[in-house]
Amino acid sequence: MSKNAPPSYTAVNDEIVPVSARIRNRIRAAEQRFHANDNISAFIEPGELEQLLEEVQDKMKAVLDSLVIDTESDHNTQDTARRVAKMYVNEVFKGRYLAQPPVTEFPNVEHLNELMIVGPITVRSACSHHFCPIIGRLWIGIMPNQHSNLIGLSKYARLAEWTMCRPQIQEEAVTQIADLLMDKVSPDGLAIVMEADHFCMQWRGVRDMNSKMINSVMRGAFLKDASLRREFLSLLNNTKQ
Repeated sequence: MSKNAPPSYTAVNDEIVPVSARIRNRIRAAEQRFHANDNISAFIEPGELEQLLEEVQDKMKAVLDSLVIDTESDHNTQDTARRVAKMYVNEVFKGRYLAQPPVTEFPNVEHLNELMIVGPITVRSACSHHFCPIIGRLWIGIMPNQHSNLIGLSKYARLAEWTMCRPQIQEEAVTQIADLLMDKVSPDGLAIVMEADHFCMQWRGVRDMNSKMINSVMRGAFLKDASLRREFLSLLNNTKQ
């Protein structure tokens, strides 16, 4: 086989190997999973993300061809394969391919131990079943203790965006964010509520434009203390009005 492979492919023992296969082989060798909502940045080498984009572009062009769309003479779709590849790799799914954003942590010098609520944070994702948009809002409640690490308000939004920028289902996404914040902040309690529109219901299927999904995760003190949970939910409702 010719070794004149395109940039996103490498010739190995006369076999043309796409960059996606090289990344996938590393993940399997490490016995790690690569589900749609996993971050695989540790297995991507410098320069490979650009190669992956090229590969996705090539395969997206094949999808358009299979949909019988004339991308050669149709001026609206001539560059669609490239645009979609950039959207997936660099934007809506970037949380899979980029490392966690840096988050500066500060000691709780003043021993703050009162309820803090951050939100609403606008979040965007895509359903892993149909790749349709999920757009919603997120509220985070933190009950710190003297040993907790404090992070800046903007960092909650950055961590949420990093987690949500992957093909997701809402139930798992909220749990992922909760696990991440519990590890970062080490609070006595953590509460997260997410409310979102799912275009897999609005754009297709039942086409119900009014349905929303609301779910929550409670950890630590929020799970054990009913009065704290009520306080959080009451204050959250005030932010919705």
